[in-house]
Amino acid sequence: MWVTSMPQVWDEEGVPKGTADAVTPAPAAAMLSSLAGWLSRTIQPQPPAPRVCGTEGGPPVTAPRIRLSDGRHLAYCETGVPKEQARFKVVFSHGFTGSREDSVRPSQEVAEELGVYMVGFDRAGYGQSDPNPNRSVKSAALDVEELADALGLGPKFYLIGISLGSHAVWGALKYIPDRIAGAAMMAPVVNYWWPGFPADLAAEVYAKQEVGDQWALRVSHHAPGILHWWMEQSWLPTSTVVAGTTPLPNKRDAEIRSKLKADGTFQQKMEQATQQGIHESYYRDMMVMFGKWEFDPMSLPEPPCPVHLWQGDEDGLVPVVLQRHLASRLSWVNYHELPGTGHFLSSVPELGDTVLRTLFG
Repeated sequence: MWVTSMPQVWDEEGVPKGTADAVTPAPAAAMLSSLAGWLSRTIQPQPPAPRVCGTEGGPPVTAPRIRLSDGRHLAYCETGVPKEQARFKVVFSHGFTGSREDSVRPSQEVAEELGVYMVGFDRAGYGQSDPNPNRSVKSAALDVEELADALGLGPKFYLIGISLGSHAVWGALKYIPDRIAGAAMMAPVVNYWWPGFPADLAAEVYAKQEVGDQWALRVSHHAPGILHWWMEQSWLPTSTVVAGTTPLPNKRDAEIRSKLKADGTFQQKMEQATQQGIHESYYRDMMVMFGKWEFDPMSLPEPPCPVHLWQGDEDGLVPVVLQRHLASRLSWVNYHELPGTGHFLSSVPELGDTVLRTLFG
């Protein structure tokens, strides 16, 4: 049975324990608790087993992969200058619905000028990387570290995360800070339940989301054991992000999504990302990002490396007011707010070049 109405308990120094849940009304929490308990006793909703790449009946393995210490594989994609010639070596953590082929999209001229080698990877359960039923913020950081070691990137490397994939960056700053030469996050998704956010502000911004997104996040946080069941019910309010219908206030974002859906790219990316199972990719992403973290990013000590954060002020997926608050709490975060800009930062002209030049400073 899932317990959904208990207050959070955080162990980080300076973070009060027993913080009340500001974004889930008590009736909603009680309903989720009752529903989760009933489902566990009756139909016991379980997601289907993943179709693991390279196994009988599973998708083929076509990408290069490394084997992790626990036996899982990570698929990766290398871009930029050859690793042996690189001055800067970068690991890139893709966002929700993304893949190993994503990047900050720097120009080839700048990549060559700076001497940048970049490796993107399918995060666990995505694309051709094996699922991880124990996926967490910590495991995301350790996957990055093992990938870097397997590819011989040296004692320190740079790390860039975009959107939801930035949880791997926060994890790295918490669990492997001494391995990071510099970090950048582009429109990083926030968790409304991080205790560092003022309760009234988090609740106010949370309430402005589409109803389906509010419920998808509530279930992800309070009752992750029924998330797959919930998301598969057409009669329940579910995520507009997964459906690709979230209202986007920024004109460029709206045009990009419209084009991707019109030419079939949106569906193609979804099929590639979820080919081993939507639960192991999209839904587990939601459970990790919006679940109960072991730490609050706003209580992290200053890391031994520069950290940069880019955020558009017209982002329809990540509330800029929460990002501003986070940046105000962490004096060591170099915050770059982009006026008239939305969420899809990798598509902003020349921003990829700016990110690299700034990161390598």
